[in-house]
Amino acid sequence: MTNLPRDAVTDTGAYPLGDLPVWDLTDLYPDPDSSELSDDLDWLKSACADFAADYEGKLAELSASELLTCVQRQEAIDSKAGRIMSYAGLRYYQLTTDADRAKFLSDCQAQLTEHTTPLVFFTLELNRLDDDALTALLKENAALARYAPVFERIRAMKPYQLSDEIEKFLHDLGVVGDAWERLFDETIAGLTFEVAGETRNIEGTLNLLTEQDRTIREATTRELARVFSKNIKTFARVHNTQAKEKEIMDRWRGMPTPQTGRHLSNHVEPEVVEALRNAVVKAYPKLSHRYYDLKRKWLGLERMQVWDRNAPLPMESDRIVDWQEARDLVMSAYGEFAPEMADIARPFFEDGWIDAGVKPGKAPGAFAHPTVTDVHPYVMLNYLGKPRDVMTLAHELGHGVHQVLAAGQGELLSSTPLTLAETASVFGEMLTFRRMLDAAESQAERKILLAGKVEDMINTVVRQIAFYDFECKLHDARRSGELTPDDINALWMSVQAESLGPAFDFVDGYETFWAYIPHFVHSPFYVYAYAFGDGLVNALYAVYQEQPDGFQAKYFDMLRAGGSKHHKDLLAPFGLDASDPTFWDKGLGMISDMIDELESMEA
Repeated sequence: MTNLPRDAVTDTGAYPLGDLPVWDLTDLYPDPDSSELSDDLDWLKSACADFAADYEGKLAELSASELLTCVQRQEAIDSKAGRIMSYAGLRYYQLTTDADRAKFLSDCQAQLTEHTTPLVFFTLELNRLDDDALTALLKENAALARYAPVFERIRAMKPYQLSDEIEKFLHDLGVVGDAWERLFDETIAGLTFEVAGETRNIEGTLNLLTEQDRTIREATTRELARVFSKNIKTFARVHNTQAKEKEIMDRWRGMPTPQTGRHLSNHVEPEVVEALRNAVVKAYPKLSHRYYDLKRKWLGLERMQVWDRNAPLPMESDRIVDWQEARDLVMSAYGEFAPEMADIARPFFEDGWIDAGVKPGKAPGAFAHPTVTDVHPYVMLNYLGKPRDVMTLAHELGHGVHQVLAAGQGELLSSTPLTLAETASVFGEMLTFRRMLDAAESQAERKILLAGKVEDMINTVVRQIAFYDFECKLHDARRSGELTPDDINALWMSVQAESLGPAFDFVDGYETFWAYIPHFVHSPFYVYAYAFGDGLVNALYAVYQEQPDGFQAKYFDMLRAGGSKHHKDLLAPFGLDASDPTFWDKGLGMISDMIDELESMEA
């Protein structure tokens, strides 16, 4: 059985959320023991062996048409492997505490690693091709030239390439790093928290930080701190091991910084990321510091505590948004922007492409997984009916729409760099927010919506850049030796106080709250992509407001491009350039303008 029975696993407390959707993974495989899955594993094994026999040591001798066939065979292998691992991974995330699912994922990963080891030569030999010779082949064959962005990204790693033997060794060793990630996932999913006489998992507990009752928020923060502190040695071990493994890899490859690999995979220049980081940090006083001091006054507090950061405003109701209302709201916002957008989003709700409920053992957080281009994406949520959950739905659905549109590029060109991958998701949030704001019936309702959006933007921009700075400090410090939990705690607090501002006091135990952030473990330095995407979308939305005619067509062209174009080329039709140092100020200015409006409401 691929899916979990809803009535047995949905954990939504007393909230009547309606009929929450559950994944139907049969579009990938009928079940773990299916003949389709075993046949694909057998095909993959022989396809990889045949590929190596046909091409290893021979890439430099291939004609343009032969190299095209080679790349297309590699693409077919990537697609089959992606299908298998998507199924194993999604099934695991539904119930990470299940030993059989964990074993199935681990066994699939081990088989794929073994089967694909013979392919390691491909990128190594490709990087040894003469620049002029490859350019000539691309000019000769238009179908091959379509893959030029793939070659460009592969060859960006050329300066950091090791010997063939070491690269094969590192490929095989990858399953060890995956095991540390699974340890993190299983530990987080297995944590339980006792608040107000109820036992909850991590998602249900974090949700309480947005409760109106301040005593509940305080109790929740202290319980999170207690449980994190109890498990802090495990989390510190995972982070130490992952950071050390990365340091060794980077040192052997000669990468100048711990962030270099992420910048290369994002196809973004280090100076662009640095300009973003510096612009956000410089803006802390006029963004987060200013907003939280305003919120402190709304809450009637002398000092803000960390459990007040995501508190609702005093005039906010505790109304829960059921699933049908959330669906209607997001779909209408998408449809008003472009009917095509709503058409693409509809199957997510109707065909089992979303898993929404909070369930014991389910992975925390939310994501949209593209699977492979000949299937469709799957969206995971932990939906509890809060307004932020509606925005999360709009966000992840934006990813899904993007992934559907980009699928036409094929397996090797559909994947969008993380920086641009956040564009459609944040744009989906913005569409939903603007629709809600336009429908506000009172000044008080507008204030609540504006404040909520400002907080979301601060969480997306300020908080994520603070996360990025924390990671930079963590990886730099790890190069000098093992980090104790106290060492990591101190690094966390050094960025929290700076980013949140002088309005806050920090309760004992908050220093451990780095422990539950999955991006630090699964994808180091991912987090700046959120700030990149938010700033980019703010600039895009400003263009849409100023010049709405023809915007939708250009927007869909950008999404359909997937990873086939550089960010400069994708943004040029909108008159935008992320490498311009003043670009980020425009996006940050939108947040500041919203805070200006909130301040004017106090006059």
